[in-house]
Formats: sequence, C-alpha cells, structure tokens
Amino acid sequence: MKVLVTGGAGFIGTNLVRLLVSERSDWNVEVLDYLTYAGNFENITDLVSDGKVVFHRTDLCDQEGLQKVFGSDGYDIVFHLAAESHVDRSLYAASTFASTNVLGTQQLVDCALATKCKRFVHVSTDEVYGSMGPNDRATEDYPIVPSSPYSASKAASDLMVLAAHKSLGLPAVVTRCTNNYGPYQFPEKFIPLFITRTMNEERLPLYGDGMQMRSWIHVLDHCRALLSLAEHTVVGKVFNIGGPLESEIPNIHVAKKIIELLGKSEALIEHVTDRPAHDRKYAVDSSALTALTGWAPQVLFQQGIEETLSWYQEHTAWWQAILSGDYKQFYQQHYGARHQS
Repeated sequence: MKVLVTGGAGFIGTNLVRLLVSERSDWNVEVLDYLTYAGNFENITDLVSDGKVVFHRTDLCDQEGLQKVFGSDGYDIVFHLAAESHVDRSLYAASTFASTNVLGTQQLVDCALATKCKRFVHVSTDEVYGSMGPNDRATEDYPIVPSSPYSASKAASDLMVLAAHKSLGLPAVVTRCTNNYGPYQFPEKFIPLFITRTMNEERLPLYGDGMQMRSWIHVLDHCRALLSLAEHTVVGKVFNIGGPLESEIPNIHVAKKIIELLGKSEALIEHVTDRPAHDRKYAVDSSALTALTGWAPQVLFQQGIEETLSWYQEHTAWWQAILSGDYKQFYQQHYGARHQS
C-alpha cells in the first residue's frame, strides 16, 4: 500500500504519519509538505532518517512539482491535510489561503485522478458550518455558512473534492473535524499558545468574554477516525468528527484549566478585543461516522489536556525554537492592537 500524507510535517499530519508508521508497518508512507510557518521538518526527521517515511518538499500550487511526486503510478491512498489553517492569519492574507486551499486542492485532485488513486481522504473543518446556536450540534447536512477567509477557502475545497467525485469519479470522502489539541501543535493555536505563555508567566490574550464554545478532540482520536475512513469503501460522503460530549467547553474554562494545572494565577488572563466575525460555537454530531465504522473518541478532555501539557513541558526546546522571528512579529501584529482597557 503506497500512501501520501499532504501536510505531513504539520500538527495533525505529523500525528497521522506516526500513527500509520506504528500501526500500518506494511504501508509505504510518503509525506508532502512545503514547510511553511506551521510545517516543521523536525517533527518527522527521525522517521525520514530511519527510512520509514519518504519526504517531498513541494508546494501544492506547483503543478509540475506535484506531477513529479505522483509519477506515473501515484498512490493508493491520499490523505489531504495540507492547508493554510490559521483563522487569524487568514484575516491578513485571504488570497494566500484561497490559493493554497482551493487551487492547491484542485491540483492535488487532478494528480489523484490522473494516476487513478483508489482513496482520497480530504480533511476539512467544522468551521465551514459557521457559528452555531447554543444548543446546536452540526450534522453533515447543516448549512455551510463560513465566517472567515480560512473557513470559506476550506468550504470551497470541500465542494471541489465532492464535485470531482460526482463528475469524474474521484473515490473521495470529506471529513469535518472539530478543534484538535495534542502534541506537535504549532504554538500559535489556542491551547499551545496558552500552555507556553502560562509556562513563561506571560499574559494570556483571551478574545472577548472568553465564552466562545468549542468541542475539543485529541489529535490521535482524529487520526484514528481518518484511518477508519481510509480503510472503508464509502465514497462521495461527508463525515463529521467530534470529541466527547464533555469536551464542549468555553474558551475561558480551558484557559483556567491550563492555569490550574500549571499552578499559576488567573491574573495572567488578559481579555482582548474579539476578532472580527468570531464564531460563538462549534460542535458536530459524529454519529454517522460511528454508525459506519464503529469509531468513537476515546480521550476525555481532562486526560488529554494533562498529557498535552506534559508533552509541552518535556519538549521545551521544540516550541522555544518556534517562538521567534516571524511568529513574534505576527503575534504583535495581531494581538498588539487588541488590548482592552
């Protein structure tokens, strides 16, 4: 089995690649990643050095480069995770998000079709559904009403993949997962941002009142869901992937849990002006996936956040190397003008 993971040096991609190497040792796993700000070759260096993974540094928007990676034989399975994925950054660079997430996805689809890929797993986000009511949990037929350039670009890429299935026979499924957390997550994202800044006793920039509700899923639960769909025969469908019900938590409660576990003061929390069109709630119903494959999330939030926090404590060199240069400039650009009086 020859498998390609795009975005395989990013957060979810790294965890998926490690899962495949560990649990599908007879698969030939290759990674495609352009190593933008959120891709980190160090995440998979050991696997490449040991010959367990083949790495391609290639831009999704480089059609000729993609064609060389696919060659004439292509892949049995493509897990497509590569994307510009940070909502805040999309507010400043919408064209970049549209280029990578829409055009890049289409060029990947073209290569998959040309080489007769047997399985195409397109990884998307629950953010395409937009903000939900306080009692809502989106099913797969929930309206698509994206609020940010990021989520709009992902919604467009979902539709391109589904259209390729309907019109050209691409054997694809689309997944829409809720908020992930766990090891190797870029420290710009909410949980690692608050973990690393709490460890350094730095101010914690919390949007608005902090009561935005999110459903959290441990990244390994997400990866197991992707694997379950890759090994199934269903095509042309969308599947939501959500965390345990008890993981639907307001952001401020997550912040306070991190502070509590690290033994710091809640005085570190600094409420900042909310970002534009900040969705109030995301949560999804994963019952369709459970009914199809038997998958269900296994990691409860209390266990997962403790393990995640321990990982960041044990890997300070990893995240300290990232918290420099362009990241610092972006942090100041985005949060610097948002302080509330």
